[in-house]
Amino acid sequence: MPALAPDERRAALIAATLPLLMTHGATVTTRQIAEAAGVAEGTIFGVFPDKASLLAATLRHAFDPAPMLLALSAIDPAADLRQRLRDAAAIMIRRIEASIPLMMLVRTMQFPPDESPMAALMEGRRQLTAAVARLIEPDRHLLRRSPETAAGLLFALIGISTRGMLPDEDLTPDEIVAVLLDGLLTPPDPGEA
Repeated sequence: MPALAPDERRAALIAATLPLLMTHGATVTTRQIAEAAGVAEGTIFGVFPDKASLLAATLRHAFDPAPMLLALSAIDPAADLRQRLRDAAAIMIRRIEASIPLMMLVRTMQFPPDESPMAALMEGRRQLTAAVARLIEPDRHLLRRSPETAAGLLFALIGISTRGMLPDEDLTPDEIVAVLLDGLLTPPDPGEA
């Protein structure tokens, strides 16, 4: 790796660390990180005080909500509510499924209090919930609860489904939106009325 400014070196080390965290979890070594980044192991400690700080910075980077916020902002606002929510659910499911191993690390690793990625994770969730609420807002008049509550419920359903908390297969985006908007009852058969 050529000589880089400290911020660039930090970014390069974070980029090299992320896939290793996905593969090795907290047992990733600074030697593995240095090899992946193409630097001497001591280079890491020129920009991070210790391994925990590098892992915390990598997790904060992984939970940056900007890519998901951008994807949510690209959802067609002219689509009907059900389609907007399906699109939002599909985006969120992909992101959550990809980051489950990292979320488990946040809950099991010890970080210096001022470097914990948990605050970044929670702030990202707040921003994403607000973005989904904005998608719902034009149809507020159709809902029993606020767009913010509906967005929170959408997150809850996705979380339950993607974490294997259901006895059946994970719910699809269509099923999640159907449960959110229609409940669990099947529509009545028109012939039964």
